[in-house]
Amino acid sequence: MARKTFDIPEMYKSPVIRKVKEANKIIDPRKKGLEPSLLDFGPVQFLIPRHFGFCYGVENAIDIAYKTVEEHPEKDIYLLSEMIHNPTVNEDLQKRGVRFLFDTDGTERIPIHSLDEEDIVIVPAFGTTIEIQEKLSRQGIDPYQYNTTCPFVEKVWNRGKQLGKKGYSLVIHGKYKHEETRATFSHSASHSPVVVVLNPEEATILAEIMTGKRPPNEFGRFFGHKSTEGFDPLVDLEHFGVINQTTMLATETQEVMDILKRAASDRFGKEDVLNHFADTSDTLCYATNENQSATYALAEQKPDLAIIVGGYNSSNTMHLAEILEGYCAAYHIRDAGEFDSTALIRHFNQWEKKMVETENWLPTENTPVRIAVTSGASCPDILVDEVLLKIHSFFENTRSIDEVIKPFEKQLETVS
Repeated sequence: MARKTFDIPEMYKSPVIRKVKEANKIIDPRKKGLEPSLLDFGPVQFLIPRHFGFCYGVENAIDIAYKTVEEHPEKDIYLLSEMIHNPTVNEDLQKRGVRFLFDTDGTERIPIHSLDEEDIVIVPAFGTTIEIQEKLSRQGIDPYQYNTTCPFVEKVWNRGKQLGKKGYSLVIHGKYKHEETRATFSHSASHSPVVVVLNPEEATILAEIMTGKRPPNEFGRFFGHKSTEGFDPLVDLEHFGVINQTTMLATETQEVMDILKRAASDRFGKEDVLNHFADTSDTLCYATNENQSATYALAEQKPDLAIIVGGYNSSNTMHLAEILEGYCAAYHIRDAGEFDSTALIRHFNQWEKKMVETENWLPTENTPVRIAVTSGASCPDILVDEVLLKIHSFFENTRSIDEVIKPFEKQLETVS
């Protein structure tokens, strides 16, 4: 079945990266390869991963949002919160008159009760809670008319609902304050006891409570603020499955699953574990898997440094940065405006949750300098182009853009 195509605004389309991506689709239509593309400009080389940038869910959200704005110039249009975690896209929508009802942490900006049935509300790609859906309905607004919820987020919800009907509780691997996790928690809590775990360390604590290695009263200290009321780990984890925030590290979600499955095996017996622990590995987002696998392949090329482009509140972008940090100096930046020269770069430190500055970040003495460049799933390719071209301008005696891109254009010509 052919992949659905979306109408993406021209300003987000890239003249350089687009050609690399389209050529790779011709070479590898089944997406089996992970080897990065090399853009060799002589003194500087860029390694471009096989998979990165806009995913299906983001393209779907952008398509719906921009069409809605274009088709209803006379109406007040609202987004529940940031449509995706990319400031360039959100700021452009605001310039077109779209207003946000909530901040990303759930703080209300504009009361829903001030809206009326003539207003348009766009649900972001993360989805929203049942409580907010009901508030919109009471104002005469259909929360599903302009719904950009990612289909893969909805897949997680549907899998959770299937398990709920069978009497299973749910463990969500995610950041409990993130919009997507709040939405998934709300939908899951309508049919199941639910608890959120952030990482394998928290999964281990939950497993130890579940198996009696920690006292049950420790559950409240670690998970009381992010579980359904009355959640009893000794009762509610007799039958359970793990679902996730789709932008988490896929390898980490699998580790969380493995930890809790072992706990179920210890408690109920290896031979009976599948009657207590539901395999939900089919809910892992394909785009998250692809992008993270391609990032590991990128890191294996041993770049001198890595640039990761994306919003500073973008979970999936932070995980790409986390992967690359283990291999080389890695800088998570919003766009090319974060550096003006080789002397200083401003970038986001996700561990300290703040912007930092690094001096002499670009080593230009020993050439060629090999730079890995990637971006998050909500980042337009044009921003990657701008980063690449700006870094290219810092080097002398480089090959031209046209010369380096020509082999990719020839590949495209073979099917035109």
